[in-house]
Amino acid sequence: MSSIRNTVHKPVPAPAFHAVHQQGGKDGIGVIARRVLPGLLLVGLLSACSPVWLGDALRHGKHAFIVYWPPPKNDHSLRLAVKDLIDMQGVVTTGGSEHLAKTRAPAARDAQCLALARESKVRIVGKTNLTELAVTVSGKNSYFGTPVNRPDGHARLIPGGSSSGSAVAVATGMADVAFGTDTAGSIRVPAACCGVYGLKTTFGLVPTKGVLPISPKHLDTVGPMAKDLPRLVLGMDLLQRGFASLYDAAVAAKPVASQIRIGRLYLDNTDPAIDQAIDHALAASGFQIIQLDPEFKTKWLEAEADGKTVALADTWLNDRKYINEEGVTRTTKMVIRQGEMDYEMGYKDALKRQKSWQRDLNREFAKVDFIAVPTLQTLPPAFPFWDSSVGFEWMVFNSQNTVGVNFAGNPALAIPIPMPAQGKIHPVTSLQLVGPRLSEAQLLNAGRLLAAKPPTSRRPPAP
Repeated sequence: MSSIRNTVHKPVPAPAFHAVHQQGGKDGIGVIARRVLPGLLLVGLLSACSPVWLGDALRHGKHAFIVYWPPPKNDHSLRLAVKDLIDMQGVVTTGGSEHLAKTRAPAARDAQCLALARESKVRIVGKTNLTELAVTVSGKNSYFGTPVNRPDGHARLIPGGSSSGSAVAVATGMADVAFGTDTAGSIRVPAACCGVYGLKTTFGLVPTKGVLPISPKHLDTVGPMAKDLPRLVLGMDLLQRGFASLYDAAVAAKPVASQIRIGRLYLDNTDPAIDQAIDHALAASGFQIIQLDPEFKTKWLEAEADGKTVALADTWLNDRKYINEEGVTRTTKMVIRQGEMDYEMGYKDALKRQKSWQRDLNREFAKVDFIAVPTLQTLPPAFPFWDSSVGFEWMVFNSQNTVGVNFAGNPALAIPIPMPAQGKIHPVTSLQLVGPRLSEAQLLNAGRLLAAKPPTSRRPPAP
């Protein structure tokens, strides 16, 4: 098949999917490809893009994919991976959930955000893994397997969630670009954990119709992930028509870092080595660096708290139907139940403060072009020996500095930053650059300049 364009994937009957998964077990479901797949999927598909389901994809892709379509040899098309929260016609959208994998019908049509990818000559190579129903943040998936993140080649750390498979797919080179979704950090957190780039887009810029909802009225976004900036630009060009031209204009308008003002935000409980690495990278690139005042830090922390309340409460509103279903894990059910408490205790008040936070943020952007803050307060941890729990998920959730950006609706870019080598098992941390609404092109230009790192003697501000 020369392109994924105009291809309709033949539906997979849910009962057959269920039966083979049960036969194969959690790691043995590759029997779908060996025994059942030929009778279910190969009819009507061109042989050059025959899909590999579940087990085979997980073995070869470190659990990055739920379904994988290997590209032909010597194919030079852009390889796109799509988070399995996003509908593709003829394919079951599992949401990383055993329950949905067994009961949900194949999608009748593509999600709207895939329209440009279908028009372009890109090759969709699969649907990526994610945390169950996209509601937890470590990247753990007990049914499809947890995507493997070994940033130093040895230690196995959390991949971050919920777009865990998308991050691992681009980090391991199985895809050039991946689409993820971001409600409270679900693109930026796995990007930070896996050492790749991730762009949370302006709320409402990319259509979310056909994406399984978490907070569709307030927080949900779709964005690209990639291993480097040039491919991230290509990914964004598949989500916003004409983005490449906007990016070229942003590069032409501000070709050097000294033209860009970065507001540096320091937050308590951040690993000092992370702050030092970020300060070094910003100073080495030659940006104008302005330290933001403590009053804004207070407002940021309040927005983080309100954003978490809204994210959890909207999770309850959209996912409470799964509370009593089989095939949904206890951890996921407990997170949904927590959302019920947030809905009852703080949801309406939090939403009342949203406009005020947006105004506060706009006032800062009258002084600076972007705000710089660590994506995570700590380096990504390894899973505990008991694997995961609500307490562990909550610890990771509280280490991220991403939710207030969703609450504002602004775009933000997670950028890998080298860490000092002293005994660190994670070679990079992540800088989050936050921009004004619809500043995606300008953010990626700033990311380009940060990656270039021209030498400078400029000193970072003291925290």
